[in-house]
Amino acid sequence: MILISHRGNLNGKNEKFENHPDYILDAKDNGFEVEIDVWFKENNFYLGHDKPLYKINQSFLEDEKFWCHAKSSETLYELSKINCHYFWHDTDDYTITNRGYIWIYPNKPLLKNGICVLPENANYTNLDCKGICSDFIQKYK
Repeated sequence: MILISHRGNLNGKNEKFENHPDYILDAKDNGFEVEIDVWFKENNFYLGHDKPLYKINQSFLEDEKFWCHAKSSETLYELSKINCHYFWHDTDDYTITNRGYIWIYPNKPLLKNGICVLPENANYTNLDCKGICSDFIQKYK
């Protein structure tokens, strides 16, 4: 099963540190893949949930362990031009990443090739899926 830290969180939501490059790298160093929120603005990539906060290099996003969530249409376009794992969604029940995984909005029916997002906010009795993205990912290790 693929275990994905949501914005770098391991043992609960921490909005103060989410999407900070050091926080993300710490989650990766703990053996997890990481979903990160990515923005493209003024010819640069940034991390941040609601707005671009942390300027990063393109090479940072090309890490095989990162799942880049494009936060704008411009970002989606720019991510499509580099070698990274990316997707776009808003409140869609399902979306497909550029590598063929089905990203499942919380509390929607699970699919075998899907990534269950935030199971802690859902009522699943069985996590029959390809992976999990969670703020509490440490508990699934």
